[in-house]
Parts: sequence; structure tokens; C-alpha cells
Amino acid sequence: MSSFEYQNSLPKKRMGSGALFFNENNQILLVEPSYKPTWEIPGGVVEAHESPRGCCEREILEELGLQIKTGRLLGIDYNETTETRLESLMFIFDGGVLSDAQIELIQLQEDELLSFRFFSRDALPQNLSPTLKKRVLVCWQNRDQEERLDTYLEEGDFRDH
Repeated sequence: MSSFEYQNSLPKKRMGSGALFFNENNQILLVEPSYKPTWEIPGGVVEAHESPRGCCEREILEELGLQIKTGRLLGIDYNETTETRLESLMFIFDGGVLSDAQIELIQLQEDELLSFRFFSRDALPQNLSPTLKKRVLVCWQNRDQEERLDTYLEEGDFRDH
């Protein structure tokens, strides 16, 4: 068996990538998908032979119509398989602060997104999944730190071993 054949036989994991964007009032941008009842951060599924950062920047362009280079990695969240989803790794990047002019330029991907809104930390929507809410809050806190912090999570929580 060649090295490539061996590598190709190894298990595969689903990956997703998204970004945290803020307005000048330090509120976070969330998008309302048309295909599920929960709010999301801009982002999506990493395609074959695509990096998580490349995915994030592609999805931002597709979903919001904005061509933005993402900033630093804020966190990685491992999610195990459940009855409703497959095992995954979720990458969260800093999208930065959007100016009022950039916000006005947002053009939502009509076949996937109904709307977008900015939310304060203490007023996140009720229909944000609990795991995503934890992930967002941890990564938001990392973004606010002066020192560079990248965080590894499992199901949105820190794991102490």
C-alpha cells in the first residue's frame, strides 16, 4: 500500500469555519438562515482541498457579499457525533469591526439567508444553539484579550485533562 493509499483510508472529519464580525458598538453580527430555525455566524462547510481560513473567506463573500481577509484564529471546537449531526471540527476567525459603510454593502445570499442583525453579548437570540452560543462567547472573550489567545473547545466547553 502506498503512503497516499494509506492516508486515503484514514477516517475523515467534517470541518466548518466561520468568523465573528462586530459593529462599532461591539455587537456581534449573526445571520438568519432560511433552511433552519437557529441563528448562525457567517461561515460554512470546508470543502475538499480547502483550508479553514480559505473556506471562511469564501463563505463571507458568498453569504454577505464582502471580500474580507480574516484575522487571527480565535478558537477551534471539536463536536462529537450525535443523533442530529456528524463529528466535526469548527474553526472561528476574527472578522474584525465592520464600518457603517461596509454594513450598508452587505448583500445576503438570497437562497440561504433571510436577514442579519447585530446583538450585544447579553442579548444573544434565544434560538442560537447552545453549543454555538458557548463557542461564540469564548471566542468573543478571546478577541477582547490584549494577549493572543487561541482556544481549543469540545462541544463549546473547555476540557480540563
